[in-house]
Amino acid sequence: MEGQNHPLYTTDRELVNRLIAINNPAQEDLIDLARLFMRYDSFPGAKDIQMDMVKILKIWGITREELNKNTRNIWAKGFRPGSSSEEMLGSSFDTSENSTN
Repeated sequence: MEGQNHPLYTTDRELVNRLIAINNPAQEDLIDLARLFMRYDSFPGAKDIQMDMVKILKIWGITREELNKNTRNIWAKGFRPGSSSEEMLGSSFDTSENSTN
């Protein structure tokens, strides 16, 4: 038996392909990789994704423990998906969603 198919395999494969091409990850990238590790931890399949996640750690020069520590710190500082700190800095911050006009 080769293992089970994960229902999110296709979208996760695309995400892993994107992450593996990144040398300097942003906060969202770290969060995404940590989330994938949680999803596939002990999952009996998708070995290609699991092996590529380990490769990503090597490319980024961090361990799984460092990934977890970094993402805990990111969440503790108020990170919320879809609203990175980079998007909220500088003149490019768009307040139109928050306006009542």
